[in-house]
Amino acid sequence: MLAHAKDLIKDAFKRSYAVGSFNTFDLEVTQGIVNAANKENAPVIIMVSESTIDYAGIKPITHIVSTIAKNEAIQIPVALHLDHGKKFHSVVETINAGFTSVQIDGSDLALDENIMLTKQIVDYAHKRNVIVQGEVGRIPGIHATSEKLVVKRGAPTNVNDAVKFVKQTGVDTLAVSIGNCHGLAAPKLDFGLLKKIRESLDIPLVLHGGSGTKAEDVKKLVAAGITDINIDSELRKAFTNKLRETLKAKPKEFDPRVIIAPSRQAVSKVVSEKMEIFGAAGKANGGIL
Repeated sequence: MLAHAKDLIKDAFKRSYAVGSFNTFDLEVTQGIVNAANKENAPVIIMVSESTIDYAGIKPITHIVSTIAKNEAIQIPVALHLDHGKKFHSVVETINAGFTSVQIDGSDLALDENIMLTKQIVDYAHKRNVIVQGEVGRIPGIHATSEKLVVKRGAPTNVNDAVKFVKQTGVDTLAVSIGNCHGLAAPKLDFGLLKKIRESLDIPLVLHGGSGTKAEDVKKLVAAGITDINIDSELRKAFTNKLRETLKAKPKEFDPRVIIAPSRQAVSKVVSEKMEIFGAAGKANGGIL
């Protein structure tokens, strides 16, 4: 069922597990994510990025997620979230399309500018019953745009900046930079910094760049107060690697359904594994409030 992201986040925060947020870019990946959620009886947040909106279109990708959530996840809460919204109009577009959660990523801006932009989004979103994720500190990694790949340098979250940011913007969740990075590199996480942030703020914390993080570190992150973990690169890798294997094994096959179906299953496998590590497996009923 299509659910509100605030209910999923609220339950994960209350019961000390991490809800999984997984990026999609088409029908098969969305089905793979939802199939895993069904199998694991786990709540799930499906994320769409600005580059995916450029690729698939806001209405098609929104309808894909909404239709699958309503018809293939009968007992599983599925929420729709905008990942790394950079522009005011892009965020507004997704709110108007029915997203119940949006991220406004002003981490490249000076703190005061980040606060101003984020506050504008919070004011607009809260009037429409949509929750907002902000970001303080810069999470390193490779970011895809509609035109090119951009390598982004990181900067750890400053605790005082985070406190000021949350107080002045009223965001519902906060993405933090504690050594995590986008992509598949194994990060060196600063659990001491996370502890200080967690002790200073009473809102759910979000970890971006979960793909390269070791299982034992993920469990420590959840125990230390991370409520939402984002996965993207690992899904892309699973999908494309299996696609290459299938094409190599069946060079004469020309039915796209036969070729792509194993990739959908590969996505499901990754999502299932993550949900179990996050502690989200078996928690679906708590996300329906």
